[in-house]
Amino acid sequence: IVREPKVFLMDEPLSNLDAKLRVEMRAEIAKLQRRLGVTTIYVTHDQVEAMTLGHRIVVMKDGEIQQVDTPLNLYDFPANRFVAGFIGSPSMNFIRAGVEVQGERVYLVAPGFRVRANPVLAQALRPYGGKEVWMGIRPEHLGLKGYTVIPEEENVIRGEVEVAEPLGAETEIHVSVDGTVLVAKVDGHAPVKPGDRVELLADTSRLHAFDVESDQTIGHAQEREAVAR
Repeated sequence: IVREPKVFLMDEPLSNLDAKLRVEMRAEIAKLQRRLGVTTIYVTHDQVEAMTLGHRIVVMKDGEIQQVDTPLNLYDFPANRFVAGFIGSPSMNFIRAGVEVQGERVYLVAPGFRVRANPVLAQALRPYGGKEVWMGIRPEHLGLKGYTVIPEEENVIRGEVEVAEPLGAETEIHVSVDGTVLVAKVDGHAPVKPGDRVELLADTSRLHAFDVESDQTIGHAQEREAVAR
């Protein structure tokens, strides 16, 4: 700082700190960078650090760049399944589903659910009719029927609760859907416990689809141009 460099390079500076101190130091680093106005390259394996500190993030896997974008675009429009699973905590749920085309309607179908894709995602999925894809949805975009503002409209996912983790305002539940476990963030006041059969409602405006062979993104339910960044 005294030498007034044009660029700072920070290589996992917080990795040896405890959780509470990491949170405090993240805020201090962010304030310092804003005050100095110096470009900073910050290397980290912690996606929370990347999301909270970065203006643009480079996501790498095995030395190869997977995506370069803003934190919010990485969250909403991941380029592939690796980025989708890396960004967000808990990470995105993935479940293999068949693509069923019925006229203007396109469905993602698997044991335990039959979810209708919205028009934006349906257009991207149409060429995959009769094939399988990875359906992706984040835990915060799943709601418990009767305890969510997500409307019920051909978007029900049925399963059995394996784990319920009360966190106060919300509860994280792990739901087995024909052998695949989905994590959902639901209302903390919902009376749910392990062994319960539940119905989750998927926010179909926040679905993602990925190719089962390449793991590349097929499409998102949101239109990128329609979302202000």
